[in-house]
Amino acid sequence: MNASDTFNLDKATLVSQSTSKMDAHFDDSAYTLRQKLALTCRILFDNGHDSGLAGQITSRTGVDGQFLTQRLGLGFDEISEANLLVVDEHLNVLEGDGMPNPANRFHSWVYRARPDVNCIIHTHAVHTAALGMLETPLIVSHMDNCVLYDDVAFVGHWPGVPVGNEEGELIAGALGQKRALMLSHHGLLIAGSSVEEACVLAIAFERAARMQLLAMAAGEVKPIDPVLGKEAHDWILRPKRNAIAFDYYARRTLKNPHHADCLGATGG
Repeated sequence: MNASDTFNLDKATLVSQSTSKMDAHFDDSAYTLRQKLALTCRILFDNGHDSGLAGQITSRTGVDGQFLTQRLGLGFDEISEANLLVVDEHLNVLEGDGMPNPANRFHSWVYRARPDVNCIIHTHAVHTAALGMLETPLIVSHMDNCVLYDDVAFVGHWPGVPVGNEEGELIAGALGQKRALMLSHHGLLIAGSSVEEACVLAIAFERAARMQLLAMAAGEVKPIDPVLGKEAHDWILRPKRNAIAFDYYARRTLKNPHHADCLGATGG
């Protein structure tokens, strides 16, 4: 058989070849950590996650017990790499001007419980919030959303404003080892291994919620085969694919003149 003939190869071999080529062809994102976090705020603003001053995005800095977050009083569309804060797990500001959102307390609980998590996103995206009003878990039933397949926990009872340690314990416990959490009457939480992964998952979560509401309005949502759902999850949720997708969302967002101040040490 000709070495270049791929028509007789099985699926597992083709998947392996494709991932190897992808890893070799594409570089990792060239943005700094601060730039990634600021871009994530702008990207999510452009993708339906705007809810005024509600929601928080954080990322570990690499120093134990410290993370980057946005300044309270600024919307996602106003966050730049220059106005981010460095805080400790008690929310004391170590670097930057202003104060963090007090609701960041539950982020500290998640970071303590999950050493593998490096970025947390919490938003009140409108379709996710609407689904939460129905106290209905997110149903992943489409290939595009399988990045979240069997990876979303659910809290059916609203614990109230998440500024106490009780809410932090509840949220960290409910999340378990999954990458996402649906909070009834509230919003979504993403716990990613990287900023890129968390950003991609947050976009997928809100899109899945919107699709679910549309499908529920027309009939009963049908489940997908679990084996195929897991296969798609693992195919999509790879670091290199996350980096590629993140860079695309960043390019799209930076074309908007409103976001011209996102990057740069003196921006915002």
